[in-house]
Amino acid sequence: MPETGEPVESTLAVSRRSLLRSSGAVGLGAAGAVLLPALAQPAHAATTSSNADSSNTTSSSPGSSNTDSSNPTGAAFAQPPIFDPLRPPAVPLAVRSPYLSTWMPASILAGTWANFWTGRTTAMTGYLRVDGVDYLFLGAPSVSGHPVSRAVIQRSLTLTATRSEYVLEAGGVRLTLTFLSPIEPGDLRRQSMPLSYILAAVRSEDGHAHDVGIYFDISGEWAHGDSNTQIRWSQEQIADSGGGPSLTSLSFTPNSPQVLAENGDMASWGTVVFSASNRSGLSWQIGADSAVRGAVLGNGSLANTVDGDQPRRINDNWPVFAFHFDLGSVRGSTRSAVLSVGHVREPAVSYLGDQLPPLWRSYWSTWQDMAAFFHADADSAQERSSTLDRKVARDATAAGGPKYAALCALALRQAYAGTELVSRNGQPWAFLKEISSDGNVSTVDVTYPGMPVFLYLDPDYLGLLLAPLLDYPEHGGWPKQFAEHDLGSHYPNATGHNDGNEEDMPVEESANMLIMSAAYLARTGAAAAKSFASQHYPILKQWADYLVANALDPGYQNQTDDFTGFIAHSANLALKGIVAIGAMSQIAAAAGNSADAASYQSTASSYITQWVTKAQDGGDDHLKLAYDQPGTWSLKYNGYPDALLGTGLVPRSVADEEAAWYLTQANQFGAPLDLRHSYTKGDWEMWTAAWLRGRPISGYLISALYDFADATPNRVPFTDWYDTVSGNQAGFQARPVVGGVFALLSLGLGLGR
Repeated sequence: MPETGEPVESTLAVSRRSLLRSSGAVGLGAAGAVLLPALAQPAHAATTSSNADSSNTTSSSPGSSNTDSSNPTGAAFAQPPIFDPLRPPAVPLAVRSPYLSTWMPASILAGTWANFWTGRTTAMTGYLRVDGVDYLFLGAPSVSGHPVSRAVIQRSLTLTATRSEYVLEAGGVRLTLTFLSPIEPGDLRRQSMPLSYILAAVRSEDGHAHDVGIYFDISGEWAHGDSNTQIRWSQEQIADSGGGPSLTSLSFTPNSPQVLAENGDMASWGTVVFSASNRSGLSWQIGADSAVRGAVLGNGSLANTVDGDQPRRINDNWPVFAFHFDLGSVRGSTRSAVLSVGHVREPAVSYLGDQLPPLWRSYWSTWQDMAAFFHADADSAQERSSTLDRKVARDATAAGGPKYAALCALALRQAYAGTELVSRNGQPWAFLKEISSDGNVSTVDVTYPGMPVFLYLDPDYLGLLLAPLLDYPEHGGWPKQFAEHDLGSHYPNATGHNDGNEEDMPVEESANMLIMSAAYLARTGAAAAKSFASQHYPILKQWADYLVANALDPGYQNQTDDFTGFIAHSANLALKGIVAIGAMSQIAAAAGNSADAASYQSTASSYITQWVTKAQDGGDDHLKLAYDQPGTWSLKYNGYPDALLGTGLVPRSVADEEAAWYLTQANQFGAPLDLRHSYTKGDWEMWTAAWLRGRPISGYLISALYDFADATPNRVPFTDWYDTVSGNQAGFQARPVVGGVFALLSLGLGLGR
């Protein structure tokens, strides 16, 4: 570790493909830890590192209502906060893109620093002043000469698909603090904005009038992964947009940006934008943390000044960017404050040497115009988000029950935030970052497990993710017959692999591309489906023909669970390839090629019959891990695309026996991936639950994943790789693969269709 305690740069991290293959529950800690960026937090000047984690509190069951806490004194203080519908491993705060990804790694908001998904501190501080008494509600600051011995009482945390809402009380007032990162299905303009809302609403809780002020700041740590980096900053007034409020905006950026580079998985270029809707009583200040926080604690207001000592290092007197809202006397009506935080970059990514702008630049000429629109849209965004929250909760509850709905609420922002929209020759494309493992650009076998969320909410978004993955082998110089693994070794540079030197997964990635393409075709309009199938038919057919030659009995190949190692004769990989041949039959039909459609369907049907025989274990009660390994087993989660596409290839009898077998192998927190290890992956658990829906194992897997998320001691963004015995993280976090949680919903369960 560097002496500064800064995170190790991701280029020094151990690749998942070179991870030591540790097996079982013992030994997973060390093996998984090397996959993750360093979790050390910088030693802030004049700050503390206290952790107000309440992971041992009893969480509520899904759908539970809050305990009556109207009495701010007495027994009510003894009540632990309510977590509805679960206690998140880490709470999403501002989670909108690969570089706007800030989380609270604790149950209680006050007393712990927020951090980037890697664990690097991205400090946020909040004070509430009631009748001259200051209370901490966010972060872990300590200001010399201004001790704050009181903190708000956290009554509840409610998690929905788009927001994290805290209810806090102090001094006779209630503060409702909402972190809203909108998801905008079908609306590329709004979805392209790398901005997130912070909404504060204060009301009197005891019927008396109270003088209230509320303070927020963020630190320069948001701008770069290395706190020795110099940053510069500015303040500006932004005119209103469309009748919305004018803004005060505080922005900061690396003084010597490194375009299209990362440090500790954070962007080394771009601008952090922290804005507040102007209202009576607003003040602001940019300066050293001790000076700015000392000003508000001493005076109850800020000086509206910009520290002139710039540029300077992030850790040089820790510059912070602060707003204070003097809400005046609060009694009969709620007083509110609206802020936003974002990270804007130009260019967004590079593709085969071309720098591509973010898609939002197609709608606004400057980030200032975009920010003004975002604030003007705040009320409407809250309404749309509430509608989406209700839809996800309703549909997911119908499909898999309240625990399933809780998992969908936890997964949605994380899934979308692993992607971002760009413009390529005037057309929208979407890229995906393989977060916390190899860091590749648009990894096919990371897009594939995340696919269900897009099929459920916005199939055209999946089409945008597929566009660059198809363009590269068609026009970019990919030299091999099978599909590529990714578009570039490290985000945000899609440099391709024209030399063929990449992490080959021949059957895996070829099948993934065919299955995703067929799933997209089935959910887009007829004209668009025919156009897509015809345009990409040559490359899709090339991959299908590779599978015809190789999928029934795969050779010694790598596959998506590459931390388990290469494997020959894999029954699950063969199943994926066979289903993908069936998918090609559907693609051929969409392109109007009936002869090919019949041929691929015949091949898939013949292969599945042989597959059942080859994969069946001697006891006739389950399938093997590999054809040549009797007495073994594994999760055949690739049965899910058979159900998704309606190919009808996997016999019902096989599904029934696998469902019964998995129940005999299940642990406290789920079914292992196979008999070699006690770990599993949450995305594959939900794919399996969707494939085997209607059987007891489906409900068990949902409940077990919920229990893991609710109880794991690892306070990191939702991991997909964890141990089913201990509930500990095995590796990975914050990855978009959690879109796989939506597998049941992608089947149309509970949607009336």
